[in-house]
Amino acid sequence: MLINNDTIIKDTDERIRLVSEDVPLPLSAEDEALLRDMFQYVIDSTDEEKAERLNLRPAVGISAIQVGVPKKMTAIVVDDQDKNGDPVRYEFMLVNPKIVSSSIQKAYLSAGEGCLSVAEDHEGHVVRSARVKVRAYDLLRDQNIEIKAAGYLAIVLQHELDHFKGTLFYDHIDPKDPFKEVPGAIEI
Repeated sequence: MLINNDTIIKDTDERIRLVSEDVPLPLSAEDEALLRDMFQYVIDSTDEEKAERLNLRPAVGISAIQVGVPKKMTAIVVDDQDKNGDPVRYEFMLVNPKIVSSSIQKAYLSAGEGCLSVAEDHEGHVVRSARVKVRAYDLLRDQNIEIKAAGYLAIVLQHELDHFKGTLFYDHIDPKDPFKEVPGAIEI
């Protein structure tokens, strides 16, 4: 499937609010091809030359609903640092991911969140759990996995899994006080 900035559905399209369905395993050829195309989009979107040539917006993740397919599939590529400050890359092609636990402690991105399906800026703190544990089938590894994520990766996972519920990041911003201080929250 061709995925670019023109084919990604935006928040003005009511389909973005659809609730996604579980995906039968093993994956059908069609579902596998879609998930691989989504993963390739994320990889290519961070290459400036490819992004410009292919009309891609930079991304760390994309969920199937963003291309009009209400299925619980997401592709994520996050460059981050491990606890020692060394660079690390997290890559996943997740099917039916589910958050099985989350921390009480909260976190948010200081620069706010963005989304391929949201053209306008929405400023404010998107408060999420600082740590999550996610279980899913990962096509990249061809096995069921458990991800223990903290910080930026935890936020990305929560953002993408929100899409399965028809929730967008700005739904989490307090409309009365977008930059409200959250006691004990980690600012990333």
